[in-house]
Amino acid sequence: MILNPVVAAVTDRIIARSKPARTHYLERVMAAVPGSPYRGRLSCTNLAHGFAASDPDDKLRIKTLKSPNIGIVSAYNDMLSAHQPYGTYPDLIKAAARERGATAQVAGGVPAMCDGVTQGQQGMELSLFSRDLIAMSTAVSLSHNMFDAGLCLGVCDKIVPGLLMGALRFGHLPFVFVPAGPMPSGIPNDQKAKVRQKYAAGEVGKDALLESEAQSYHAPGTCTFYGTANSNQMLMEVMGLHLPGAAFVPPNSALRAALTAAAVHRVLDLCAGGKEFTPIARVIDERAIVNGIVGLLATGGSTNHTMHLVAIARMAGIRIDWDDFQALSKLVPMLARIYPNGSADVNEFHSAGGMAFLIRELLSMGLLHNDVLTVFGQGLDAYTRYPTMDGERLAWHPAPARSGNPAVLADTGEAFSSDGGLRLLEGNIGRAVIKVSAVKASHRFIRAPARVFDSQEALIQAAKQGMLEQDFVAVVRFQGPKAIGMPELHQLTPTLANLQDKGYKVALLTDGRMSGASGKVPAAIHMTPEAAALGVIGKICDGDMIELDAENGVLNVDVAEGVLAMRPYASFNRDQQFGMGRELFGVFRGAVSDAEQGGMVFEFND
Repeated sequence: MILNPVVAAVTDRIIARSKPARTHYLERVMAAVPGSPYRGRLSCTNLAHGFAASDPDDKLRIKTLKSPNIGIVSAYNDMLSAHQPYGTYPDLIKAAARERGATAQVAGGVPAMCDGVTQGQQGMELSLFSRDLIAMSTAVSLSHNMFDAGLCLGVCDKIVPGLLMGALRFGHLPFVFVPAGPMPSGIPNDQKAKVRQKYAAGEVGKDALLESEAQSYHAPGTCTFYGTANSNQMLMEVMGLHLPGAAFVPPNSALRAALTAAAVHRVLDLCAGGKEFTPIARVIDERAIVNGIVGLLATGGSTNHTMHLVAIARMAGIRIDWDDFQALSKLVPMLARIYPNGSADVNEFHSAGGMAFLIRELLSMGLLHNDVLTVFGQGLDAYTRYPTMDGERLAWHPAPARSGNPAVLADTGEAFSSDGGLRLLEGNIGRAVIKVSAVKASHRFIRAPARVFDSQEALIQAAKQGMLEQDFVAVVRFQGPKAIGMPELHQLTPTLANLQDKGYKVALLTDGRMSGASGKVPAAIHMTPEAAALGVIGKICDGDMIELDAENGVLNVDVAEGVLAMRPYASFNRDQQFGMGRELFGVFRGAVSDAEQGGMVFEFND
């Protein structure tokens, strides 16, 4: 497998850009490896506190300092369907650790909010900040120095990035990420989308909408469309932090339980003092980050990861930016069609060959680094196998030679598009990203007057009053991290899609987010600088001509430079920063970086 020269060049550029910070990071990480077990550094009082509530046999093992102790960091709660299965995991993990003469303890829990529940609500404005809070909670959970390894239990939007960010600051420890799996398929996604559009148009009532949603989100497990949650699971696999093939195995199945037990056994093999010592700092390097970007592009994954991957990389002393995404997107073909980029869901993707097939195809095209260190050992080619139960034994088998469903998962040479569908937009407004994998070619260029709103509710109300029956670019500002925490604006999708279906040329320009559910309406998102940071988006007025050209990467407002410079910035209503706990996050809004720098509140000297 010969690595594609563009992938090699992007990787080399990232390595050179990151060298000072990465070197400093690794020096600090390796200085934290004094030997195993780590709890041997604790005083007797410290240690006694740490095992006081343990099972008697576990207490003895912890006390004698002869075997590893695993810290479980869990995002369990039983409101989130994706995380409800984790309720049974601690007992399973502890039992599997005891089979190896080791122990495991729940080190701590991290908050796990559901973007699906908070969508369009005030609580959604805490969503992005919850990622960094999860990273901090992970650090607090591991701060007792009782643990020789970690298992991270998380699935959804900000939770996996937050867990990984926290784990990387404990880079001297090995970690395995343990998924829970998707729920069974409900009603078809395109049927669900049609009901949403009909409701937005006033053609059906709330009862019909709720029934449709309840048939879609209906059981324990992850939502089955390809949003951020399932993009997370793809990333953990292609970056070598899952066991091979673990991402999309259903919850509460024998195979899922076997994979969880195997994750316990595997993380024990990776502890300090053993022959396979594999700290997470060595797994997540520049090559793994590039593999993550390639996987994201090849599957049409969530645009949220144009921020999350930046923040994750930064935690490991690695610096990436949107130019890296752009360069790889031009090269990487799209090999998966999963809703909203198609009608299939992740269960159909998994049945067609799933991650094993995808990784094998990308490796064969030279688009992934194979020479990486993973939690399963050296080389990403181990992830071209999928797990099964051979009787009561867990086994892995090679991916099928051909896709089980070419309409969902493409073979080499039969890609759905020649690029990854993610574009960087630049112009006199700033920089933004756009996902065009679900946008028809005829809708990728628009030149139309701006209609400016300070909230998605204001836009929806204007549409209901018939004020948007025209070609226009909806400018929805003051949605960025410094203003209100950068919520997702999914409520706009049905309204804008209805207007587009009527024949109007419509687009969205915002400093907010749309995530993996970005659909058929062109949406320039993550605008940087944002309105609250005195970005030009805060100077745009109704009627200004906006040009959005997704094919050529252009985003401009047609206003003379001198006129634009003289315009005042729009004022922001800070009342939006209060209520539903939002006032508690003022320190986050004050410290947060822009979207291209990861939208994070952390700053390091390295």
